[in-house]
Amino acid sequence: MGENRQVLMPTEVSSRVGPFDRFAGVASNIAGRAAFFAFCVLIILVWIPSLLILRDVDTWQLIINTATTIITFLMVALLQNSQTRNDQAVHHKLNAIADGLSDLMAHIEGDLPDRDLKKDMSELRAAVGLEAKESTSDNAAAAH
Repeated sequence: MGENRQVLMPTEVSSRVGPFDRFAGVASNIAGRAAFFAFCVLIILVWIPSLLILRDVDTWQLIINTATTIITFLMVALLQNSQTRNDQAVHHKLNAIADGLSDLMAHIEGDLPDRDLKKDMSELRAAVGLEAKESTSDNAAAAH
């Protein structure tokens, strides 16, 4: 195939994962478990009666609201990191499949009289790396 395109295949993707990515992966695995959800429910069940016991409810509410806001903010960042890396891995795999199919179809293209099939093959070739063309992310476009 004589096309000029930069498509990262799974074998070309670096296997090195940074410390933040490892931490985000572990946090994502923990946050996705039933035990973590049960822990969150337990915290809420402990927090509700504390409202009745404490006299200065406004200060307590401020502390709880601030803590939950900070935790939510950090969890969103960690989970987004994990989701982004997962999406990139899926794109690399799909690129490898599409590129392999495209090469196979190009190899047998001369033996096929069907014009629709030839059109399908050219669309398949164009689909390789399509996420980089359609992406709004600078990282996705730069990686391809």
